[in-house]
Amino acid sequence: VADYRATVERCTAAEVGSVVAGALARAAAHSVVVPPGLDPSWVAGLEEAGLRLLEDRGEDGAPLGADQLDGVDAVVTASRVGIATTGTIVLDHQADQGRRALTLVPDQHVCVIRADQVVHDVPHAVALLDPGRPLTWISGPSATSDIELDRVEGVHGPRTLDVIVVVP
Repeated sequence: VADYRATVERCTAAEVGSVVAGALARAAAHSVVVPPGLDPSWVAGLEEAGLRLLEDRGEDGAPLGADQLDGVDAVVTASRVGIATTGTIVLDHQADQGRRALTLVPDQHVCVIRADQVVHDVPHAVALLDPGRPLTWISGPSATSDIELDRVEGVHGPRTLDVIVVVP
């Protein structure tokens, strides 16, 4: 995933909150959406860093709309599986990952994956996924090129992708 211009950091489980907070600080993020099932120790690290944490609920109790998400600097999620040979991370949008819009609208996505969730190739990853769940496959920050091959980032998703690999 680093080949696709994502920032990759490794840390222990005890360091995740502070490493995620550091990634958010590098991108000057102040407001962060956290899915409801995100590990409480990670959330505590973000609170300690003084970030403004938002739940995926507006004042009316409905999920945040596109305009509201566009005003958020970043999102922090867990992930379901990573694929070593392609540099791809797959989200299946369980409670620790939130709904798909959370990972596509804010300008920065910080995605945490445990080293034991990384498999060798696509067939191994597909074997671990539930085909009945929504799946988002991420291979770096959102980018496209125009006809002159000028790269433009952030068109179809986050401009910045930080991947935190939790090692034993």
